Amino acid sequence: MEFNGKIIDFSTPVVMGILNIAPDSFYDGGKYSTEEEWIDHTGQMIKDGAEIIDIGAVSTRPNAPLIDGQEEINRLLPVLKIIRVNYPDIIISVDTYRSTIARQVIKQGANMINDISGGRFDHNMIDVIAQTGVPYVIMHIQGTPQNMQINPVYENIVEDIKSFFHRQIDKLNKLGVRNIIIDPGFGFGKSLDHNYELLFKLKSFHTFGLPLMAGISRKSMINKVLGTSPADALPGTIVLNTIALLNGANLLRVHDVKEAMDAIRLVAKYKEFVTSDQ
Repeated sequence: MEFNGKIIDFSTPVVMGILNIAPDSFYDGGKYSTEEEWIDHTGQMIKDGAEIIDIGAVSTRPNAPLIDGQEEINRLLPVLKIIRVNYPDIIISVDTYRSTIARQVIKQGANMINDISGGRFDHNMIDVIAQTGVPYVIMHIQGTPQNMQINPVYENIVEDIKSFFHRQIDKLNKLGVRNIIIDPGFGFGKSLDHNYELLFKLKSFHTFGLPLMAGISRKSMINKVLGTSPADALPGTIVLNTIALLNGANLLRVHDVKEAMDAIRLVAKYKEFVTSDQ
């Protein structure tokens, strides 16, 4: 997949490091609020092995308060500009579901859009992606961040999400968009059991022939089982990232890049013997 001239081959899994600038995010809200903190944290993630930096300015945790587009862009642009100046070669993704925001950040140097709604919250998003040609992450969500965890129900969670991907990918393909990454949306309108069923059946999404992203980092699907908090959830994150890699994830979206890279290296070594034994 091409990102403004840079090619990433997702046959070897890749890490997307999270740069969260929303003050109320579930784990690191408010932790990175100055230019020095943005630069230092991004530099450390790149040093640890991140190929992509994902900048998010709006919390999408359950029941997160809404902010308007002007507030979102006011938060995003200073960070995007300073990261682009200091790390000109890094691939920058912006986590937004608003097409107007997507268009502005792409003009300012963003290489990719990560949309939690997969084009459903703002129907102009797909047109913006087609017009700009940037890679696009389609994530599945049931409901909105404000109501998504109120009794989520599916007939068949894997087939329901695959149907959603089929519809959105078809819309994109008809406009000539091919650089697509899919994300089943762990924790977004899913019960605890839904999340673990998705993790177990992750390989079924390979039928699309597209890179598959897993965003599990420090989420409640860990904490509800272990009785931990997001601050204590790194060991659980490592375990579930490892399972995701074994089940076909091509891209890990994480807060902790070094540990994700370690998991990728160890799974790659393990798979040498799986392949040789077949």
